[in-house]
Parts: sequence; C-alpha cells; structure tokens
Amino acid sequence: SALRDERFAARGSTLFVTLEPCCHFGKPPPCTRAVIDAGIARVVVAQTDPFPAVAGQGIAELLAAGLRVDVGLMEAEARQLNAPYRMLLEHRRPWVIGKWAMTLDGKIATRSGDSRWISNEQSRAEVHRLRGRVDAILVGRGTLERDDPLLTARPAGPRVATRIVVDRHARSPVDRQLFRTPAAAPVVVAVGPYAPAQRVAALANAGCQIWRLTAGDEQPEQQVAELLAECGRQRWTNLLVEGGGQILGAFHDAELLDEVHAYIAPKLIGGAGAPQPLGGIGLERLADMSAITDTRIDLFGDDVRIVARFARSR
Repeated sequence: SALRDERFAARGSTLFVTLEPCCHFGKPPPCTRAVIDAGIARVVVAQTDPFPAVAGQGIAELLAAGLRVDVGLMEAEARQLNAPYRMLLEHRRPWVIGKWAMTLDGKIATRSGDSRWISNEQSRAEVHRLRGRVDAILVGRGTLERDDPLLTARPAGPRVATRIVVDRHARSPVDRQLFRTPAAAPVVVAVGPYAPAQRVAALANAGCQIWRLTAGDEQPEQQVAELLAECGRQRWTNLLVEGGGQILGAFHDAELLDEVHAYIAPKLIGGAGAPQPLGGIGLERLADMSAITDTRIDLFGDDVRIVARFARSR
C-alpha cells in the first residue's frame, strides 16, 4: 500500500526486505509487480522465500525487469524473524511460545493454586502485547477452572487470537468468562476420545468449536502433536501456550516448544506442593537437555523476563 501512495516517492529508490518478494497471486496480488510498477531500482533481500510458488522466482522476475537485486544482507537475523513462517511451511505447525510467570524459587502458584499476581503490572502489559500478535492462545482445563482467564489482548493487538482449552474429558464449566464472551474471540475446546457426548454437546452449545483428539490420556505427547497438526491446518504461525504446568510439561516432553518467555518476580513462595512451570515427565539426564540459544533478558520494573529459543527450532 505504501508503494501505491502518491506521497511516497519510490521511483529510483532502494527497497530493503526481510523476505523475497512474492510473484504469485494469493490473498494480495504479486509483490514483484508492485515493486516493478513503483519504479524501484534496487531490492536488497535478506532471505529467499522457501515457499514453492516463490523459491527464487520472485528474484528472477525482478532481475528480468532490469532491477538490481542483492541477496543475503543480515540473513541470520531475517531467519530468526521469519522462523514462525518457516515452521509452518516446513513442518506444517505453528511456532510454539511457552510463557509463564514464576517466583525466585521457581513456583507459578501457591500450594492452594493462588497465582494472582506473581508478575507485576508492567510484565502483564507485555504479555498482553504478546497475545495481540499470536494466532492462538492455549491453556488446560485446570487453568480455566482455577484462574477463569479471558485470554484476550487488552488493549487489542493486530491479531485476534483463537482461545484453546485442552479438556480431555470435557469437564469445563460453561459459566467461565471465556465461554461467555464468544464475540471477543473464537473458542476451541480440544477433547479426548473418551469425552462423554453429553458434555461435549454442552460445550458446543455454549458456542465452542470442538476438536476431537484420537490420542488418550496415556499419550500426552501424541495429543500435543495432534493439536499442533490441527493448528497447522488452520494456517496459524504462532501459538502461545500459557499453561499450566501439565500442559507446558507435555509440550516440553514432546520437544515441541520453540521459544520460552519466562517472567521471574522477586518473590518467594516455598513448599514442596507449590506447582512449577514444567510438569510432565521431564529429563532423566542433563546430557539429554535441548540446547537453548538466542537468549535475551529484559527488565519490567522489578521483574526479569528471559526470552530464549531452542536451537533445534532455528
């Protein structure tokens, strides 16, 4: 749209892009045609597009039109930026971000389940900004019942995330505010093969879309894989997993977390019965640990946020 703006003098200029301009008709028309028509003289491309309908053809079209094209400037940074797109394209699933807030002693709630609030207001505002740029937000039934979250971005962001509840036996109470606000964002409930038909019908009647998983309770990693496969069919690029520990642990055990946002507050809870961020089976040996890279540390008041990616997802 900027290239079509008469106030924007593009003729003879240089265009820098993180991904090769597309040359096929999708939702918008080809980007290459807009670039050529705008009279741009040079295009600097950080990374070629792995999508089969592009895959170098966009660059070839620009060259054929007489433009100068340079490829590879800041390619490593562009690969990081485009990682969710590549994940969907290459593995048919979204990029998975695991998020939690915990105390200095690694607790996400007290032994009674009280977790409001571990993180401060600044941290929570940052989480809302994150919610506003993902395609879906996922929690388990325990979090739904305990915290009664709305799972929306406030204020709204550029995307409206679908809200997903993993409820294998369809036991979620339909009076939760998530089910009372269907106009705010779509709601999906993922149920297992043994979920009673009557309970599933009650959730469907409450306005929820039902995803039926074939894997049973004894196969949490397979359930996670099924969930991500369905997200991929929705063409979602980013999934935010907000917990609790059982759900986050299942994603971790399946090695299907790509990125972690951990908010650490200067507080102590203590107690062996207080929950931690990652449940599930966990590792038996430190040697089995997946390498974490691209770590970033940010401060939000007294809270510390650590953002890190797994090397296997790069």
